[in-house]
Amino acid sequence: MANRTPRPIPAHPDVIIDAERRAWSGRFPLDVVTFRNRRFDGALSAPHTWEVWRRGQAVAMLPYDPAADAVVLIEQFRLPALVAGLDPVLVECPAGLLEENEDPEAAMARELQEEMGLTADRMERVGNYILSAGGADEVCLLYAGRVDAPLADGAGLAGAFGLAAENEDIRVRVWPADKAIAAALAGRITNVIAALALFWLASQRDRLRAEWRTT
Repeated sequence: MANRTPRPIPAHPDVIIDAERRAWSGRFPLDVVTFRNRRFDGALSAPHTWEVWRRGQAVAMLPYDPAADAVVLIEQFRLPALVAGLDPVLVECPAGLLEENEDPEAAMARELQEEMGLTADRMERVGNYILSAGGADEVCLLYAGRVDAPLADGAGLAGAFGLAAENEDIRVRVWPADKAIAAALAGRITNVIAALALFWLASQRDRLRAEWRTT
């Protein structure tokens, strides 16, 4: 993916930007920002200096098959999870970063095909979520999508995917919806977007099975 130009910090009536400099200009720039913000008591704060990792917008989807009552999730190695002391092979939703001016639904369709070989014939927006508000500007646009779950073996494995050009190594697994939700509720799915998507599914599953099986 090509480098993208980070969006300027939006003007806000309760924020004063005193200084801003680019400390790193790699694929994801790192900015150092000194600012003051309006406190809850009405006064301006003392100056803060924060580093902000400029990752931009991402899309993710929970692929759900209402006929099979199953979700399709991916597994891949994540070095930062290892650094954090977690199992580095994470269970995740298919996801990707948006290119400049890219339509989110088109981007999600691309990522779903690249990472799973699937197509969603119906999509529903779940919400927009900031992933690390203390240090990065990345906001994930989360969807649920109706898919036909692929054939899987007894362990739920349904194949390997990913772009060779990006050195991706992705394993696809089909989960019964109740087991995936139970795993998220028990804290066994540590990727926050996957867990959030499954929490959402727990509350919307009956509705989706009724609506998505008839239209």
